[in-house]
Amino acid sequence: MRVLGIDPGTGRVGWSIVSKEKGVESLVECGCFETPKNSPLPSRLKLIYDFLTKLIKEHEPDEFAAENLFFSTNAKTAFDVGAARGVILLAAENAGLPIFQYTPLQVKSSLTGYGAADKKQVQFMITRILHLKVTPKPDDAADAVAIALTHLFTQKHPIKIRN
Repeated sequence: MRVLGIDPGTGRVGWSIVSKEKGVESLVECGCFETPKNSPLPSRLKLIYDFLTKLIKEHEPDEFAAENLFFSTNAKTAFDVGAARGVILLAAENAGLPIFQYTPLQVKSSLTGYGAADKKQVQFMITRILHLKVTPKPDDAADAVAIALTHLFTQKHPIKIRN
């Protein structure tokens, strides 16, 4: 099972490919896709969509997991990130991937057992769970890994038998 985990944004989109084989989770690859700061929003959205479409074709994930957004202060940021999230979900839908969404509380709880865990605690756990020597950087990539792991921990998947 391969999961594409996404931490949505307009300026930075964290992404990860995490697999689970024979009950063991492993990090395939992760990173952060950045769009030019001064470009218009529609141009940034197209770049994000094109990048994710290429990433999905390259890694052929089985499922897609993204973070649900929660903003309490900046409405403009919320609208822009919501637009980015829309094209991110569209890329997954167009690829025929099952889409799953998790709140920050669900991610923190599934990885640390504590819904108010801080970013460092979550990063410590992903490093520990995946037996990594260093925490994925930047934070957006680490968040995407955490989202993919949350999906693997919370979904019950039947064992696939190939003939």
